[in-house]
Amino acid sequence: MDDPTEMLSDPRAEARAEAIGAQLRCLVCQNESIEDSSAGLARDLRRVVREHVAKGENSQQIMDWMVSRYGNFIRLRPTFSFGTVLLWGMPVLALLLGSGAAFLFYRRRASLPPPPPLTAEEEARLASLT
Repeated sequence: MDDPTEMLSDPRAEARAEAIGAQLRCLVCQNESIEDSSAGLARDLRRVVREHVAKGENSQQIMDWMVSRYGNFIRLRPTFSFGTVLLWGMPVLALLLGSGAAFLFYRRRASLPPPPPLTAEEEARLASLT
């Protein structure tokens, strides 16, 4: 936090606001929490969190408000959901499907009979082309 004037006067409320802010991603820096970032947007988000804490809202209500406003991306650690399972599982699933398709393609190709030998006419035509 850059500015001590942002802090709440109640140390317990301030500690709670910092704990909530540590779970929220700075939308400018993206890999820092709003508590660690010095970006202007992070400062504004810290102020919003402190306003909600001062109103008496619990941590879940504040997180829900932030997620509804900025999307699940604002969480530094997204919740476990079907969407996150898909996000992390799709590369593995794509690799398995691709490997399976390649295996079936080569297996089917190996089971095909070899092509018939060229006829004399086809050999003569090939010789004329080269």
